[in-house]
Amino acid sequence: MKDIMGMMGKVKEMQEKMQSMQAELENIEVEGVAGAGMVTVTLSGKGVMKGLSIDPSLITPDDVEMLEDLIMAAHNDAKAKSEATMAEKTQELTAGLPIPPGMKLPF
Repeated sequence: MKDIMGMMGKVKEMQEKMQSMQAELENIEVEGVAGAGMVTVTLSGKGVMKGLSIDPSLITPDDVEMLEDLIMAAHNDAKAKSEATMAEKTQELTAGLPIPPGMKLPF
């Protein structure tokens, strides 16, 4: 019974830290780039797009498809970085808790 009470205390502590981490993620910004830096997308830690920068030389009516591809590639790069940051922070948060491998947080 003592172990269960200890674990419940850790779960409550983890919930409080998780709320704090969620707020922190809103302030984190990650950048994704494509086309050797000609397209840059900035996302928050929660995946909200905060900015988009396109080199003016890419804006031509003849090659819209390439520009679309570069924007998607930059977004995907930023999203991957954002997810890696969140995974790292979640791992720090859950250190020492008996959570099965592969279990995703937050629930």
